[in-house]
Amino acid sequence: MHTTIPISRVRKDIFRVTDAAQDGAYITITENGEAKAVLMSAGEFDSWRETLEVMREFPNIEKDVAAARRAIKSGAYKRYSLFSRHDLPHSSRAARGKRTR
Repeated sequence: MHTTIPISRVRKDIFRVTDAAQDGAYITITENGEAKAVLMSAGEFDSWRETLEVMREFPNIEKDVAAARRAIKSGAYKRYSLFSRHDLPHSSRAARGKRTR
């Protein structure tokens, strides 16, 4: 939900306004009819910041995901099995200075 309210009302009803934001509303705060700020819950704000950080860090993420999907669909990818040190042959462990059982 999106609501626009004047700053004078925000001053009078700050607890109700913050409760509405906490419930998921985006509230545009105006002064003399001009938008001055947007209020949202802290959780929503953190989510937006995290999304923007990922977008900055991986600017081509949509292309990368599309390419990965094509590779999976065509079989042009490698599977790597996960293994622990216990899966290694005894000689490999001994060669690396590991104790054998």
